[in-house]
Amino acid sequence: MYSPDDIQYALETTSVIYEPDRRIDTFGNTRFEFLLLSELMDSVGQVRIRSGEVEANQPTIIKPEAYNGIEFEGFGDDAERFHQWLQEQGAKVAFVNYQFKRGEVREELLHDPLEAVRERVLDEARRTGNPMQVVIEGVDDAWEISLLRFIFEIVDKSSEINAFDFKRKGLL
Repeated sequence: MYSPDDIQYALETTSVIYEPDRRIDTFGNTRFEFLLLSELMDSVGQVRIRSGEVEANQPTIIKPEAYNGIEFEGFGDDAERFHQWLQEQGAKVAFVNYQFKRGEVREELLHDPLEAVRERVLDEARRTGNPMQVVIEGVDDAWEISLLRFIFEIVDKSSEINAFDFKRKGLL
């Protein structure tokens, strides 16, 4: 379980260093492929790369009295505690319900400096040009909080587009 200090530290030190070109689709599911780089806390020159997918189900319109927030599958209890903490910090209530599912996560440990790993990963991401690729630099012990930070950022960047699409279709 993460302490409030763990969450705060992960939020302050996590950064999305390669952002996907796409946003959450309004009328379909969206699958993002992530690479999460984290330097081991007790080892210099060792970097863990976690890779996997996060799927955002098609957003649904909700009424304020039925607000369920954001749901996570496969993340564990800490995701809900993080969501509650975020709301306590003043996160705005959305009118669209976003539901996420994290797939299997693979790990690889490299014995190189973080800067060298970061450059190789970014070069590869630029070369392949995958519009659904995201590269995150985060905290090893609280890596799920780092991934959740990306999710909240992509929701924030997608919500205006999703609202526009819903209005255009006469659904709002």
